[in-house]
Amino acid sequence: MSSINYAEKIPNNVNLSEDRKLQRALESWQPHYIDWWKEMGPEGTSTSEVYLRTAISAEPDGWAQFGHVKMEDYRWGIFLAPPEKDRKVNFGAHKGEDAWQEVPGEYRAMLRRLITVQGDTEPASVEQQRLLGKCCPSLYDLRNLFQVNVEEGRHLWAMVYLLHAHFGKDGREEAEEMLQRRSGDEDKPRILGAFNEKTADWLAFFMFTFITDRDGKYQLCALAESGFDPLSRSCRFMLTEEAHHMFVGESGVGRIIERACQVMKENRTDDVRKFGVIDLPTIQRYLNFHYSVTSDLYGAEVSTNAATSYNMGLKGRFEETKIGDDHQLENTTYSVLHPVNGGFQAIEVPALNALNERLRLDWAEDVAKGVERWNKIIAKYGIDFRLTLPHLAFNRAIGHFSDIAVDPSGKVISTEEFARRRDEWLPSQSDLAYVQSLMGGAVTQPGKFANWIAPPARGINNQAVDFDYVRFA
Repeated sequence: MSSINYAEKIPNNVNLSEDRKLQRALESWQPHYIDWWKEMGPEGTSTSEVYLRTAISAEPDGWAQFGHVKMEDYRWGIFLAPPEKDRKVNFGAHKGEDAWQEVPGEYRAMLRRLITVQGDTEPASVEQQRLLGKCCPSLYDLRNLFQVNVEEGRHLWAMVYLLHAHFGKDGREEAEEMLQRRSGDEDKPRILGAFNEKTADWLAFFMFTFITDRDGKYQLCALAESGFDPLSRSCRFMLTEEAHHMFVGESGVGRIIERACQVMKENRTDDVRKFGVIDLPTIQRYLNFHYSVTSDLYGAEVSTNAATSYNMGLKGRFEETKIGDDHQLENTTYSVLHPVNGGFQAIEVPALNALNERLRLDWAEDVAKGVERWNKIIAKYGIDFRLTLPHLAFNRAIGHFSDIAVDPSGKVISTEEFARRRDEWLPSQSDLAYVQSLMGGAVTQPGKFANWIAPPARGINNQAVDFDYVRFA
């Protein structure tokens, strides 16, 4: 691996200067990226200096440095993690063969699609969060929002590097189209549905980073197992940064819960809206929405496409090499829940066809652990309320639950009843209007926080909570 020279036009750790053709191609894409960032990146940040983490190495120790940086001067320099010596394809029909350093010709289209879909999610989330800086609850939170944004930008660079380096003209066209699509645009929407939803308030942002970025973790872990070694190495480093995004989400929702519980105890009431904080039932409805929408990102429960990409050695399971089976799955089955006669039944299907569901369940188990940590906050205040995850069939638009209506407990109901009771389970227009009413002006005085959220237990990188995380010109 080369070290990173941040003075280069495109900082990188892949010896880009030794491949003039690739360097020129990326330099041709770079101005379009900058235009996109100015148009769709965080609004009003051109002169602010933000206390950001910048990746300076792909090594486990000391991989990042912190300092105040102008957003427009932030540099994206890591494209690949270091190679693993003698790495093999660890699953599928090619198990045991040397990992591929170049794209296998017969798998070119499938690999390009996997990288494009992953890459498309990165600018999408930046676009979804574009206006949140205007209503930030504190400088601490504003800094975390910007950190997430710049790292999503770096992840886009990483995927674009793979497309340019390994897929020729087709890859360059895919990279260009990623800058032309827009989250929520009727004519050119982002590829995956959840990335076209609005992120109009900070509760939605925290839910997104807790739940949907956790989907990103599991998708990246599956791609990090790929037999195509450059994709594996790229995703391995992206995972290093993804952990902070999930921390932002879990701690953010946790602080909103903490503030709600404080007001409930202080005033001996469940009706906390009149005190300007977000009530627990509203948080539950946001949780139901983001969990169900994100669940769709895994695709159909039974999928031949997932089986094909696994068999090809392109996308594995979560922690593939730690699983104690033959890693080919040709003669094994997996239990998948199906809707049957107005209820549900677990049916054994070929394990290869159930890979989407297996990854979804791994993610769901991880999300549930985070929800239990939130419940401990509520229990600490002695409040009789528990947040719960809805049934996996609730509010689904993709897969074999998409044709039935189900309440959060998993009871199959009529579509008419679902429509009538929708606002009991998902954020109503009234909920959205109330939460957005709390998102007035930005709170930008160091150490100050909006009334609806508790301060964090500690600051970033051992700094104080009242540190000037963002300096305005």
